[in-house]
Amino acid sequence: MALEIGRRLVHASGAVVPGAYLLDARLLETGVLTWSVVQGLAAVGLLVAATLEVARLYGGLEHTVYDRLTREYEHDTVAGYALYALGGTITVVAFGPTVAVPALFMLTLGDPISGLLSTGGLRPIARPRVLVGMFLACLFFALPFVPPPIAVAGALAATVADGVKPTLRGYVVDDNLTIPLLAAAAMQAALSLG
Repeated sequence: MALEIGRRLVHASGAVVPGAYLLDARLLETGVLTWSVVQGLAAVGLLVAATLEVARLYGGLEHTVYDRLTREYEHDTVAGYALYALGGTITVVAFGPTVAVPALFMLTLGDPISGLLSTGGLRPIARPRVLVGMFLACLFFALPFVPPPIAVAGALAATVADGVKPTLRGYVVDDNLTIPLLAAAAMQAALSLG
């Protein structure tokens, strides 16, 4: 259980960047942490994650952190943290902050909440309490940024991304990649519809 909590805390630490962006944009108004800076930080983070994954998978890089924070099924495949970095980077590059920030909070904070509600086993469709918990958490994180119908669209998309585990060629599609992308796309589509 301690390792699971450690994973959840590392996951939640990703909320620092969008949180700092909001602090600067809405409160401090220094203009230091602009959306372009957030995009640059995400790109650097993705580059670091990709480099570490190549070194881990093909260069024999071993570290205690990998042993403690990666799941057994990730030992021979791309680990969730790299997909987290990829999903977050695509989200901040493809979408503006209005939808990208809540989508990132859905990934960084909503997904760990969902994980704490689950029993830990990989299921094709999550249990109802996990789906409801994820939806409510994501709705909570979206409402400060977008109107309620838009927040509902994003929360539903994030809940589906988190709660349904499709398999592609024997590989389970990781929700670290899909949560921010689907949530941001759903919110952007809902905004476009008016």
